Amino acid sequence: MLRDRSLWLAAFIFALLLAAPTILPMIGQGYLTNLLIKAMLLAIAALSLDLLIGHGGMVSLGHSAFVGLGAYATAIGLESGIENILVLLALSLAVAGAFALITGALALRTSGVYFLMITLAFGQMTYFTLTSLAAYGGDDGLTLWSLATLFGSDLVQSGNGLYFVILGTMIAVWWLVYRISQSRFGRVLRAARDNPERTEVMGYSVKRYRLTAYVIAGMLASLSGLLLVQHAEFVSPALATWQRSGDLIVVVVLGGIGTRNGAILGAFFIVIMEEVLGSILHEWRLIYGPLLVLMVLFAKGGLSQLFAPKAQARVVS
Repeated sequence: MLRDRSLWLAAFIFALLLAAPTILPMIGQGYLTNLLIKAMLLAIAALSLDLLIGHGGMVSLGHSAFVGLGAYATAIGLESGIENILVLLALSLAVAGAFALITGALALRTSGVYFLMITLAFGQMTYFTLTSLAAYGGDDGLTLWSLATLFGSDLVQSGNGLYFVILGTMIAVWWLVYRISQSRFGRVLRAARDNPERTEVMGYSVKRYRLTAYVIAGMLASLSGLLLVQHAEFVSPALATWQRSGDLIVVVVLGGIGTRNGAILGAFFIVIMEEVLGSILHEWRLIYGPLLVLMVLFAKGGLSQLFAPKAQARVVS
């Protein structure tokens, strides 16, 4: 039996999302399915960043680079004639994992604001590298005329099939982050966040644990890029900008750091508010900005704390 309110909240969210493709068309709101897909893709990337910030205390301002790498690895694979989504998945994970391993080994020589700045530098390096790929659109991005298939079927290309693949991926990422948080690895990672010196004295390699978490988070973020290509049928270097990384941090903080559900709630809140405010006012950011400030000031534990008051948010030290 589920005892943790946060688990009940997660189950409720997933149940609503499972029912949405059936319910929305019945009430004449089928167009909202695309909005839900956009929010779920953002949530996947935010969940991966929450693993770093909430459990590892590593605030990265270059996390969107992994989303961009996952998207471009998929796009380049498709342009090279690779259509099986499982092969493209392996390619995206490998590229993002290798990049995370190399950059993480360098970035984790620092901490605090220095870690923030070096991840920003690596993120911008990725962005400018992608803009230099003239064969794949350069600054203008690349429109894809063919999409990945699953053993020859178009199940993962559009419609409800793609929707449920994205939903299933988001649930799998949530579950993986949850399992990591409950494991010894997660406990050591949080101990390293709270007191790295004592953790080292106890015999754990703080750098090794943090690097492992960094690589896992980067690979999970690349899943968002892969699925984004399937949904948008387009890829652009803008996916890897530092502004996108900043948006992910806002999602995590707004939803509740280290709560997992917060990353999902924050993603849906931001996507829905952008849609609602954008339909009312052209300069919608004039309302959006102060609204975020108020949320941060008066909802200390984030949105997840409002929906599940007894769920304890992890605060980065």
